[in-house]
Amino acid sequence: MNDQQWRSTTILCILRNGKAAMAGDGQVSLGQTIMKGNAVKVRRIFGGKIIAGFAGATADALTLLEKFEEKLQAFGGIFQRAAVELAKDWRTDRMLRRLEAMMIVTDGKKVLLLTGTGDVIEPEDGIAAIGSGGNYALSAARALVKHSSLSVSEVALESLKIAADVCVYTNHSITLEEV
Repeated sequence: MNDQQWRSTTILCILRNGKAAMAGDGQVSLGQTIMKGNAVKVRRIFGGKIIAGFAGATADALTLLEKFEEKLQAFGGIFQRAAVELAKDWRTDRMLRRLEAMMIVTDGKKVLLLTGTGDVIEPEDGIAAIGSGGNYALSAARALVKHSSLSVSEVALESLKIAADVCVYTNHSITLEEV
């Protein structure tokens, strides 16, 4: 059994003053080796109206991203309903249940964290983070939101930079999207 573990991703989403920004780093590591430094883990979907970021096994995360977009189509773009329906399927479907990934999604009005255990979490402060450096980025974002007048995109970017300075599984190749 291979004891090396794939580690990748810090994804952060912030909702503030009617705008949402999501940022993610580009590092993918296997054990102590950086396998890729410019992976894109934050994407616009559903005609650019929704931003999704993912952490975990890449193929699993891309499958979830595709399934979420299918749910958006099926439910006429009703964001929260699509998220709940995906979480239900993820928890109960034999194939989906084995997927090892997490997602953060936003439509600019809500931020939702989706997990394979059926959770659909809307953070009360509008800030969510996942991945190896998620807690570092989350802490930085909360401090910057509370103690600065930076824009939502500036907070997301600065928080990811702070996480990259602290977490060895996070780098400075940052993708940033705002809606």
